[in-house]
Amino acid sequence: MSRVFNFSAGPAMLPEAVIKKASEEMLDWNGEGMSVMEMSHRGKAFMSIASKAEADLRTLMSIPDNYKVLFLQGGASQQFAAIPLNLLGDKKTADYVNTGMWSKKAIAEAKRYCDVNVVATSEDSGFTTIPDFSTWTLNPDAAYVHYTPNETIGGVEFDYIPDTGNVPLVADMSSTILSRPIDVSKFGMIYAGAQKNVGPAGLTLVIIRDDLIGNAAENTPAMLNYKTHADNDSMYNTPPTYSWYLAGLVFEWVLQKGGLEGMGQINKAKSDKLYAAIDGSDFYANPVEVRYRSWMNVPFTLKSADLDAAFLEGAAKKGLATLKGHRSVGGMRASIYNAMPEDGIDTLVNFMNEFAKENS
Repeated sequence: MSRVFNFSAGPAMLPEAVIKKASEEMLDWNGEGMSVMEMSHRGKAFMSIASKAEADLRTLMSIPDNYKVLFLQGGASQQFAAIPLNLLGDKKTADYVNTGMWSKKAIAEAKRYCDVNVVATSEDSGFTTIPDFSTWTLNPDAAYVHYTPNETIGGVEFDYIPDTGNVPLVADMSSTILSRPIDVSKFGMIYAGAQKNVGPAGLTLVIIRDDLIGNAAENTPAMLNYKTHADNDSMYNTPPTYSWYLAGLVFEWVLQKGGLEGMGQINKAKSDKLYAAIDGSDFYANPVEVRYRSWMNVPFTLKSADLDAAFLEGAAKKGLATLKGHRSVGGMRASIYNAMPEDGIDTLVNFMNEFAKENS
């Protein structure tokens, strides 16, 4: 069976070149006579894999020297608790922006540890826009400001980095990291689950400024304390070694694609093509304010929900998989992360045009 175009929101497609290289190295990595998944995380072979992966990520994102890069477990959701435990210090409040389901989950978890000031919310709009920055009620005494640059479910994405002054900015970049260049120095901390643009599930990236490490609450579990992992090069315990290795292969692949400048151009072109197909038809619709449409997650509805099942069935026959929208939103959702080739977008657009013609 040939490979399908997988539009899943995560775990998502991996670059075919990465999967092929991993398969070639499955039984014997670099003459070691063993698979990466069998290696000791403290052995020279894996240590070389780990250090190269970090170096390549630093190059890709131009990460300043005063930031640590941590390769952790637990997913982005575990960071919802780790962030207040580590960053509150002697403060009692933190600012959060609510732009969708993942923002809401981060807010709910943070409320277990501190007073949460929701500085802005777009819930009244059904999370189809971003509140204008001029309306945000930022607290200059907050420990940090948390936001989700891209909401995977609603397909809403910031087109700017909020300026929070001296208050550290914290971003859940799970579904937008590595999709285009960003200025890391504008953030106190960036975190991301791997299973969208970085690699397979099981790995979580944390990029954190040095001065924000070492201030954890006394009751913070060792495994949730950033200092634990920073002091041990992310190897306090056995890390997700194979996911780390695959992430390293993805970093190499992105570099070969022209780095984040190159990926940004590719991703913009892919999303523009798909949105043009939606906007150019009265059969499909996207609910998000144009300015804040996501490059990575494109929800759309058909003229009648009664056609959804037929659309999905027809799409599957064309090798277009996992297009069903999230249950909270309905309709369809095409997640078009870095690994989605332009051929996948072309195949989807052609099918959408055919389906609309047949069912208008």
